[in-house]
Amino acid sequence: MDLGISGKQAIVCGASQGLGLACARALVQEGVNLTVIARTPGPLQEAVDRLNLLSGATITAVVGDITTDEGRDAVLEACPEPDILINNAGGPPPGDFRDWRQKEWFDAVNSNMYSAIDMIRRTLDGMAERGFGRIVNITSTAVKSPMPGLGLSNGARAGLSGWVAGVAREKVRDNVTINNLLPGLFTTARGHGYLAYRAAQEGVSAEAYEQQFYVSSPAGRMGEPAEFGATCAFLCSAMNGYMTGQNILLDGGVYSGTY
Repeated sequence: MDLGISGKQAIVCGASQGLGLACARALVQEGVNLTVIARTPGPLQEAVDRLNLLSGATITAVVGDITTDEGRDAVLEACPEPDILINNAGGPPPGDFRDWRQKEWFDAVNSNMYSAIDMIRRTLDGMAERGFGRIVNITSTAVKSPMPGLGLSNGARAGLSGWVAGVAREKVRDNVTINNLLPGLFTTARGHGYLAYRAAQEGVSAEAYEQQFYVSSPAGRMGEPAEFGATCAFLCSAMNGYMTGQNILLDGGVYSGTY
C-alpha cells in the first residue's frame, strides 16, 4: 500500500533505539525525509547508518534532549516545517510511590507530558496552514490499564492523553490529526526491563517471569517493534485524515476491557 507520504518531512523523537527507531524505519521506507533526535551521539549515528540503507530519503541527526527547551529548539531549527511529528521520550523508572517527591513527579510530567505538548504547540498551526499534519504520541498501555510499579508513567501519560483529547479536534478540518499509540510489552530494552523489575518484585528469575507472561498473554509473546512502526506509519499516512484524538492500543490483547 502506498501511504501517500513520500517526500514529507518528519521529526522522530527518541529515534536511536526501541519503538522510536521502529517508527523512523517504517517512515523512511515510505520515502519520508527524517529529522531524528536522541541524546547519545553513538547510538544515534548507528541508527542513522542503518536507516540510510533502507531508502534514498534524507536523514538528519540532531543530538539533543527532547525534554528540554534546548533540544526542542535544535530539532525544530533542523526541521522548521515538519509534516509529521512522532513524540517519544523514555519513561520514568519503576518504583514505589511512597519514595517519590516533587522532583520525581515534575521530571515525569516534563518528560512524558509537557515535552510532547510543547512540540505540538510549536508545530500544530504551521501544519494546519500547509494543509497536512500527522502527530503521533508514543505513550503506553498504562493509559488504559495502569501497570504496577509505573505510577510516574501511569500519571504523566494519562495526563497527556487527556490534553490531546481536547486539542486533537481543533485542526482536523485542516487535515491535521493527533493520535496516541499505546504500546504494551515489546521486545525492546524497556519491555524486557519491566519484566525483570516485576520478576524481582515477585522474587523469581527474570526468565521464569517472562515465560509466565507469555502464558498469560493472549498473543503468547511480546510485540515486535516492526509491528509498532507499521501502525505508526499508517497513522501518519495520507489516508488517515478522519481519525483524530484516539488511543490506539497495541498489546497483544492483554487489556481485556471493551473500551
